[in-house]
Amino acid sequence: MNTRSAAAQGRGQAQRAANSTAVEVGARAGFGARGVIYVLVGALALQIALSGGGGKQADRGGAIAEIAEKPLGKIVLWLLGIALVGMALWRLSEALFGSAGPDGDKPTKRAMAGGRFVFYCFVAYSVLSFAAGDSDSGSGSSDERSQDVTAMALGWPGGQWIVAIGGAGVAGAGIWIAVRAIMRKYHKHLRMAEMSKKVRRAVDFTGVFGGSARGAVFATAGGFAIAAAISHDPDQTKGMDDTLRSFTDTPVGPWLLVIIALGLVAFGVFSWFNARYRKV
Repeated sequence: MNTRSAAAQGRGQAQRAANSTAVEVGARAGFGARGVIYVLVGALALQIALSGGGGKQADRGGAIAEIAEKPLGKIVLWLLGIALVGMALWRLSEALFGSAGPDGDKPTKRAMAGGRFVFYCFVAYSVLSFAAGDSDSGSGSSDERSQDVTAMALGWPGGQWIVAIGGAGVAGAGIWIAVRAIMRKYHKHLRMAEMSKKVRRAVDFTGVFGGSARGAVFATAGGFAIAAAISHDPDQTKGMDDTLRSFTDTPVGPWLLVIIALGLVAFGVFSWFNARYRKV
């Protein structure tokens, strides 16, 4: 067997592995785990809006800590972490071989899948580390981490520009997420024909409402990063927890945060619909 044929055979085996049932199960489990985290973050944000939250954090760290406090919480964290590893491996397969759909092999789609692979590797690591007993991993404040990273970046040559561009990228991503949700672009990724009318209505409600709320959070966080760059003050940067709390400072008081919190819960439910109907 020559080198070229061996390489072709290796690529074929890798692609078959990427399209295997195990990868599909991992992807669906990952969507389920993502749904759990968003539902908990939304519930924590709702507590903050209605009662101050009792010192809890409305971010991924707060959700992890909330799960860990419950009976069998560590077991649940192990299951969530493993499911998120499945999500990461699925995103890796999309980056290497393309995703489902006619445009799934576009370089931009594959690059985005690669970025999501890195992101879900980090999330899975933080959850599994916490489950393994590292209480400093995963449950730390997103606000402190954001400020530390911003302070470090501002100390670099051209740091203000770096932070400003990064913030603009996050804000732009938030707007992109919201617009795609409103336009129901997610339809092409779901097996809509398999849904009943009732399920389709539920998918569209949670997809539009949840995606818009999630996009609003990203866009607002990006705006705070831009403000930090302009003022050269890392304390202006906000993680998810402080970003959500900032919605209570609007003229409508805590009610905007109530809407955003319910939207994040809706996005969690939408993730569960993805676990069932996503084209993988």
